[in-house]
Amino acid sequence: MKTILSIFFILFLFPPLFLHSEGEQEGSDYKKSREKMVNSQIQTRGIKDPGVLEAMSIVPRHLFMPVNVRSQAYEDHPVPIGEGQTISQPYVVALMTEALKLTENDCVLEIGTGSGYQAAILAMIVKNVYTIEIKELLYKKATETLAAIGSTNIKTLYGDGYFGWEEYAPFDCIMITAAVNHIPIPLFNQLKDGGRMILPLGNPFSFQELVLITKNGEEYTINRICGVLFVPMTGTAMEKKDQ
Repeated sequence: MKTILSIFFILFLFPPLFLHSEGEQEGSDYKKSREKMVNSQIQTRGIKDPGVLEAMSIVPRHLFMPVNVRSQAYEDHPVPIGEGQTISQPYVVALMTEALKLTENDCVLEIGTGSGYQAAILAMIVKNVYTIEIKELLYKKATETLAAIGSTNIKTLYGDGYFGWEEYAPFDCIMITAAVNHIPIPLFNQLKDGGRMILPLGNPFSFQELVLITKNGEEYTINRICGVLFVPMTGTAMEKKDQ
């Protein structure tokens, strides 16, 4: 097992800044673009969960992107964020979030922090979010961005997400935001009984299926949602099929 490299910090204990100072941080153009994104890309494709719609209407997606691609923040496609990674298409973020059927008391583990945007969306809906990123530069940048917008219920970790975060297990839900060709056993074991895991399952270098796993004791049921294309889950996930 690889050693988890470091734990950063619990983000500042004050209300999210973007809820109160949007005009200072982004201006009305970004707000209008975000509203259009939710109306034309998300609701029209069948996303109905009020918590998901509200979160995506509020969280400033552009602040999670490099400055040179912020003009694409609310467009209907994934956008590169460096280190060979992307921020997912807005609809896919909404779809994965809604599929977990989250409640305000849930504790969620996210594998693949990336830009931090998905963690910020989750944090608007659930009690606590724990998110792990294997690429150090992305981990640092995401942690800084989440702190800057004032998220209060997210913990970030730099390390190999394949092994989860045992200290805070078991989790109500786990979201894997990179493609893997098997269900990682350490993560499955950190789900509560009845817990849900969503992930892009299949060939990491081709198209995958977005699937929802529901844990039933030592067994699970699997619900296939749709075809997707995610970047590969790196680290241990590329070395083995199970553990």
